[in-house]
Amino acid sequence: MTHTPSKQPSTLLQTLLTALLALTFGFLGAAIWSYSGLADNRTRSFLLANPDMLPQMVAAYEAQEADKRMANIDPQVFAPFPGAVLGNPNGSKVLVEFTDYNCPYCEKSLEDVQRLIAADPEVKVVVREWPIFEGSDVASRMALAAALQGKYRAFHEAMFRIGEPQAAARAAGLDMARAEADAASDPVTVELARNTELARSLGFSGTPAWIAGKQPIGGAVGYEALKTALDESGAS
Repeated sequence: MTHTPSKQPSTLLQTLLTALLALTFGFLGAAIWSYSGLADNRTRSFLLANPDMLPQMVAAYEAQEADKRMANIDPQVFAPFPGAVLGNPNGSKVLVEFTDYNCPYCEKSLEDVQRLIAADPEVKVVVREWPIFEGSDVASRMALAAALQGKYRAFHEAMFRIGEPQAAARAAGLDMARAEADAASDPVTVELARNTELARSLGFSGTPAWIAGKQPIGGAVGYEALKTALDESGAS
């Protein structure tokens, strides 16, 4: 009986590459890969000999998608709610942060933001309150009320430290009667709705989320990643 060499390894490799393309570029890209002739032996051999090409392809695709999202974004994303700014209000390096006070990764990122501000007087942080966790709406509203009193940073830091809006407001020295009225006001309600719309238009699904310069970034990426993105935007 003649033994026929198995084609299973080759088929498995093509399947894995197709799956990777599906994850990276979507199923349409995977279909093009499979049926346009790109998935032939020469292409597979080239990719196996040059495995660093795949991460480069992923990075290029992500950059392309980021450019597409930013091309259609409302420029108002860079315009802060009155007073909701950390760092230099006139700084040339703009970092936009979408944040939620009940998000542990936002709390962790506070130190990164503080380091950026301390290290570079040109850093301007536009904070967009995005209450996506249960119970966060009250804190976000009080934060914007604090911004209207010129005490946003004091409340912002106290809220992460204390964890209770009324106590954080008192620690920040707010006029409580005015703060309660402002927190329930239409401008604050409109701001929270706008932030949700902006976040979704950028493809963000959680907090923290950032725009560093003009680069959308999701997650608690750390000080160095944010600094690099800001420095690159400042050099452009």
